[in-house]
Amino acid sequence: MRSFLVKSDMAYEYSFASVYDKFTEDVNYGERAEYICTLLCENGIESGILLDAACGTGSLSEIFLKKGFEVIANDISYEMLNIAREKLSSFGDKVLLMCQDMCELDLYGTVDCAVCSLDSINHLLLEEDVNAAFESIGRFIRPGGIFIFDVNTVYKHREIISDRTFVYEDDTSVLVWQNSECDETDTVEMYIDIFSKKENGMYSRMSDCVTERAYSVDAISQMLQSNGFDILNIYGDTDFSAPKDDEERIYFLARKK
Repeated sequence: MRSFLVKSDMAYEYSFASVYDKFTEDVNYGERAEYICTLLCENGIESGILLDAACGTGSLSEIFLKKGFEVIANDISYEMLNIAREKLSSFGDKVLLMCQDMCELDLYGTVDCAVCSLDSINHLLLEEDVNAAFESIGRFIRPGGIFIFDVNTVYKHREIISDRTFVYEDDTSVLVWQNSECDETDTVEMYIDIFSKKENGMYSRMSDCVTERAYSVDAISQMLQSNGFDILNIYGDTDFSAPKDDEERIYFLARKK
């Protein structure tokens, strides 16, 4: 497997990367990958080169590879990509790992399609950063290629996660997720504490902080269009119908001009 890893001090630190898969088991990667592949197939893409931007630990990349795509798995976190490298090692030269900011991609050529999943766009806290990401990703999608991504909605930030605490636990670890109150820009700070059980029965503590911002459908649509994309559709979460008013996650389907 080829890889191009550049150390980055941004995004998730190792404390979170090391337990990310354990605490995202309810994401149902198989269902999401199948949904994305259905949208790609309906738009004439069943194989080729797929960019998995902000790929995290590579769980979706693994499924895309099994479906016959060649995958460029990109993430800004060196720690996440190290886990992805172990997960994807059996696919050889069908996968390329790249540690780069998706706002400043430098790929070796064009791709047939790009995917950015699980609210990675929400991690971009300024509209200029979202614009930069759309421009950067779009620069490497061939004309007529497809871009699919999801975002957490303004409704979710204001009504579901604002000023709330969530606790996840299993036999060996506990994750405490405390959210700040959603501010006037629909930004929420997420303070994460991970308690891992040691052999002596005591617990070690690791802490991290993640910040996400929600953008309106109109704002995202305008940024896509200004960066050379035609919006083909906007869907509810892994749905093929229009988003509901209380939708927590929505998908954008766009084509590069």
